Amino acid sequence: MVRLIPEEPAFTTASEQAAWETLRDGLGEHDVLIANLRLTDDVKDHEADLVVLMPEIGVLVLEVKGGSVWFADNAWWIKRRGRDCEIHPVRQARESKYALRTYVERSPLWGSRKRIAWSHGVVTPYADFGDDFSVPELPRWALHDRAEMETLAGRVRQNGWGLAHGQRAPSYDDVEAIVDILTGRLATDHDINSEAQDRQAAADRLTQEQAGILQVTRLLNRVEVRGGAGSGKTILALQQAKQLTRGRGDRPAQRVALLCYSIGLAEHLKREVSSWHRKDRPAFVGTFAELGRLWGAPDGDRTDSAFWESELPRMMAGLAEELPARERFDAVVIDESQDFAGTWWTPIMKGLRDEDASGLYVYSDENQRIFARFGRPPVSLVPLVLDHNLRNTRQIHEAFGPLAPSRMYARGGEGPSVRFIASRPGEALDAADDAIDALLDAGWRPENVMLLTTGHRHPIQVERTAFHDQEGYWKTFFAAEDVFYGHVLGCKGLERPAVVLCLNESEIRERARERLYVGMSRATDELVVVGDPEWVRTVGGHEVARRLGCADVSGMS
Repeated sequence: MVRLIPEEPAFTTASEQAAWETLRDGLGEHDVLIANLRLTDDVKDHEADLVVLMPEIGVLVLEVKGGSVWFADNAWWIKRRGRDCEIHPVRQARESKYALRTYVERSPLWGSRKRIAWSHGVVTPYADFGDDFSVPELPRWALHDRAEMETLAGRVRQNGWGLAHGQRAPSYDDVEAIVDILTGRLATDHDINSEAQDRQAAADRLTQEQAGILQVTRLLNRVEVRGGAGSGKTILALQQAKQLTRGRGDRPAQRVALLCYSIGLAEHLKREVSSWHRKDRPAFVGTFAELGRLWGAPDGDRTDSAFWESELPRMMAGLAEELPARERFDAVVIDESQDFAGTWWTPIMKGLRDEDASGLYVYSDENQRIFARFGRPPVSLVPLVLDHNLRNTRQIHEAFGPLAPSRMYARGGEGPSVRFIASRPGEALDAADDAIDALLDAGWRPENVMLLTTGHRHPIQVERTAFHDQEGYWKTFFAAEDVFYGHVLGCKGLERPAVVLCLNESEIRERARERLYVGMSRATDELVVVGDPEWVRTVGGHEVARRLGCADVSGMS
């Protein structure tokens, strides 16, 4: 059978497809049929409808014209939308032939080979020309009309011989060289990182479209935007802070604070804001604890919950009351607000210029409330809901979908299936390390890969945290140099294209379902889950286990 390049081309006209199918069924096994070949040289863009490479005969470039084609007044004509239009099929075929021949002969892959026979012809699958039709620019045997379609394969051989002009016929090696040159011999490897970047760009465009929701808030000063993982909340929070800072329409520029709980997310927000024009940058970007330090509150021991839940907010409330007007905020934007303790809202409200009228814009996902805090802002907020997942592939979104707070619609594109690796909790870290190696072997760049644990931290995370301080450790996430090792508790709002989620815990602890939800949603393109099937069934439910493919796998505890 003839070799087809591509094997299943997409045609814009039925005439091209008809000619291609006829040649496909009639050419020999050593022939090559190329469809829709485009070439740009230093003169113009060329498109060869069909190129036939025939060893021991020649190369034939065919121009295909559908519909009613005729020749009159020394010109070729076709009817388009009821109008007679002049066309130039012979010139198109001839120019494409010469452009392709020049391109091939200039290629290093052609080397010192001598010129071979190149020919051109015209096919009109639906128009008839009599046997006695003759025009100077094209021999009749190089014009193939409707009546000659059944014998087209044989006619193209005659066409190739007839217009060879004494040049040598190509050998089988010549044909292979031409195929390599015209289709790109120096092929590159499939790069899954590029696909991830493409999906990321598409998600960014969709998120910018979704930013229209901010127009709804133009006349509102107390708003809660709710959305599940992947809905673009963080980007919207950033855009909200930018718009409020610069001012818009009838609103003047405002002094804005952009807050979150986790150090990692705060580092991300700071990096994004640092790239903005100075007039767009909020007055403060960081964690609640950093805001306290700005006001003069001391730092505390990370393990002292009483300090963070009671002492620090009490001190910050007192400091906020003493703030001069110029250091207060016209608006506060909070990302991942479900992480904020109830006691934290008092100093936040006191830090506003007007506790009753200044802006408060919070972005939340109740199913990502993985800390035992249940605080809510002490004021009424107008709720707005995001119901589209823009960040995760459809496969990842569907895997964690049953854990989401409400139904969401997947718009993140297609990707590989989510994989589950059954492992006992004590062996899960080793299995997760093997999964990381497999991702790297598959072509993922280290900076696009992350390993997250739900139980005790990975030894590499412990080592890096000991070497750096907490802020230094989180800077390694953005260094784009190596695989990142983290814990689900610290990675909300952050993501990487490829994630291995290690369920390395044997007991089912409080907020386990929320941790599973957060961990599974951190991957945008490829997700591997490692753990005990029974743990997944108990925590995530039968539907999540079914979608991960471990619903019927025996427990390994």
